[in-house]
Amino acid sequence: MARKCAISGKGPMVGNNVSHAKNRTKRRFLPNIRTVRVTLEDGTTTKLKISAKELRTLKKHS
Repeated sequence: MARKCAISGKGPMVGNNVSHAKNRTKRRFLPNIRTVRVTLEDGTTTKLKISAKELRTLKKHS
């Protein structure tokens, strides 16, 4: 399962966990992906994996 937004292409980012002693270990920042049903122009519905920010943008412009 790819953690990638179908519209914006937003995916995981990589960074560091930094402890109080400044020890650094790798970590991943995962996007907030939601599976939603979208109705297309021809009346059919399809499932898309969309980030929460894109879902908010779609609701704003619809």
